[in-house]
This record gives sequence, structure tokens and C-alpha cells, in this order.
Amino acid sequence: MREGWVQTLFILVGVSLGVAVTVFETSVLKGVQANFLRRVLTSQAHIVLLPPDEVARPLRAEAGVTEDAALQRPNQRLRSIDQWQTIRGTVAAMPGIRVVASVAAGAALAVRGDATAAISIIGAEPEEYFGIVRVPEYIVAGRLRLASDDILIGTDLATLLGVTVGDRLLVTARTDTPRSLTITAIFDLGSKGANLRTTFVAFRTGQSLLDLAGGVTSLEIAVNDAFAAEAIAQDIAARTGVRADSWIRTNAQFFTAVQAQDTSNIVISAAVALSVAFGVASVLVVSVVQRGREIGILRAMGARRGQVLLVFLIQGGVLGIVGAALGSLMGAGLLLVWHDRVRQTDGTELFPFTLDPLLIGGTMVFAALVGVLAGMAPAMQAARLDPALAIRG
Repeated sequence: MREGWVQTLFILVGVSLGVAVTVFETSVLKGVQANFLRRVLTSQAHIVLLPPDEVARPLRAEAGVTEDAALQRPNQRLRSIDQWQTIRGTVAAMPGIRVVASVAAGAALAVRGDATAAISIIGAEPEEYFGIVRVPEYIVAGRLRLASDDILIGTDLATLLGVTVGDRLLVTARTDTPRSLTITAIFDLGSKGANLRTTFVAFRTGQSLLDLAGGVTSLEIAVNDAFAAEAIAQDIAARTGVRADSWIRTNAQFFTAVQAQDTSNIVISAAVALSVAFGVASVLVVSVVQRGREIGILRAMGARRGQVLLVFLIQGGVLGIVGAALGSLMGAGLLLVWHDRVRQTDGTELFPFTLDPLLIGGTMVFAALVGVLAGMAPAMQAARLDPALAIRG
């Protein structure tokens, strides 16, 4: 390896670049996925309990006879979950449940002078609900206060209505009487639609505006293990009889995209590993051809085939593991530069800087294994050389 240092250098550079690409791509992908997953899990409940859908039932013309008529799906009215206090107590006592929040949510109209906007009001108990949806983390103006006459609005709604913290809005929902609410904070959820439509009021205020005296439109739940939400939701539905939608079901497209990204990453990593293996193998094949005489002399002096085989296997393994170590350093450096330079539009980081030690260790072991396997064919070729023929050239 020292004598053929040019060949050794080239193959080390090839292995290092391949490992650097793998480490960088995998780390960026996992960081972006983790950041997106954090945003998803802090902007919605893990499980939402809803009242069952209203369905149309066929009329009976007479005893034992059902009319054969086309049934049209009825409009879904805003209504409360039946016996929601009992259901909430049952769910809160289940293992794996972290928080259960009662919510009264529905459509409303906000008026400020001549400006109007259709909004969605969410009436919630701050202590429980903000433990599920991290609204306090997204407040950009004002302070978190949600008394009976307070309201939190998004940045785009504030721009549309021309209001700021301390101004008052007239909000009308199912009751005919508008209610004047004071804006105590403005938030930015990172989505124009959410910032334009979503507002938060106190739980009792939401019940009053939506004409839901003593009722709730949903129970929102956070669990300890977010990825077990679908199994817990099915268990809740079986126990209580209400409809339970988990974030896994409602974000099916997200999981499809994650699986597609993981598949692409595996394919790219496999292609890089294959190219590295061919590079190592080609260098070792050339080394066997160039050192045919030396191999023949070693065999004539009594070196066994296994010893000759081991020489080239060790060479492949050393090339793989040294190249992997250099590539890991290159990948980590590139990841650090990319993390510092590439930012979101609001200046926050695009993804958290995470360098998994298991990824580095696994990549080095894999690269060493690829080097050994790549050296297998040249090593067997060297071990099979006839000493007399090799010496004669």
C-alpha cells in the first residue's frame, strides 16, 4: 500500500467520498424528518374523539317492509359528544394517555370595522390544551392570556383585519348576539391557512358562542408514544363507542412520503456502496497483476495460500475502514456547514443538527465489510497463482 501510494490515495478518496455522501444524506434526511415530525406532533392532537356521523335511515312503509329508496347523506350538525365527562374520565385512566383536553370548536365570523373574516374558533382549557398543541411556542406578539373575553389570533388574520394586540373583535357564531373579545396575543403556526382561520378562546367562551351549553365538539388526546396512537385510538373506540381518529390515520400522506424518502436513501446508499466495492476490487486486481512475481516468490518460500489470501483481504478491509473514517469526518463537516448556512425563510434552522454515533459506527463497519468482500476475488486470484509461472512472469 505504501509503495503504490497513488493507487492507495485514489481508492481512499473514492471510499471517503462515498461514505461522506452516505453520512451527509442520511443525517440531513433524518433531521428534516425529525423537524417535520416535531411540528406535526406539536400542532395537533395525537388522537381526536368525535361524535359519530349522522346517517340517514330508510323509512318503513309498513311492518316488516322497508322502502327501497335512494338515501342521501345528511348534513353534519355541530353537536356535542354524548356523556363526554364519563368518556373523558375513562380515557384519562387508560395507560399511555398523557393529556386529555375538552374542546368546543366551530365556525364563526370576526368583524373589525368594515373588515370581516370567516374564522374557526377553538374553545379550550389552556392548561390541558396547550400541553397538546404548543401554541405558546408560536406566539410572536403579546402574552399568553385566555380569560373569558380574550382571543388569540394568527398573523395573517391580524393583517387582514388590521388589528394588533389590545384591539377588540366582534365575534359571531351560532348565537345571534356578537361578542366583543380582546386580542391578547398573535401567533404564527407556519401555515398561511392556519394563521388566517384559526383562533383560540376560553373553553366557556367557545361553548357560549357555539350554543353548546355544557357540551364539547371533541376530546383531544396526547399519548406518551406518538407512534402507538393508532392502536390506542382503536382501543378507545372499542371501549367508549365514539369515533377516534389518530394523527397516523389523518396524516397518511406524510408516512407515504417518509417511506419514499427512506427507500430513495437506501437505493442511493446501495449504489454508492456498489461503486466503492468495484473501486476497491479494481485496485486490488491491479495490485495482484503488478505483484505476481512477489506472490510467486512468497509461495515458493513456503507461504500458504491462506496467508496470501489474508494479505489482500486485510488490504481491502484497511482501505474500507480508513476511507470510512475520513469520509465520516468529511460528512460531519459538510453537515455542519450546511446546517449553519441553509435556513428557513424566518431564519430558524431547516433541520436539527444530529450526528448519530450508530450511523458513523455502522457506516465504518459496513465500509470495512465492503472492502473485504471487494478484495475476495482478487485475493482468491492471488492465492491460486502457480509459483513457477508467477516467477517466470
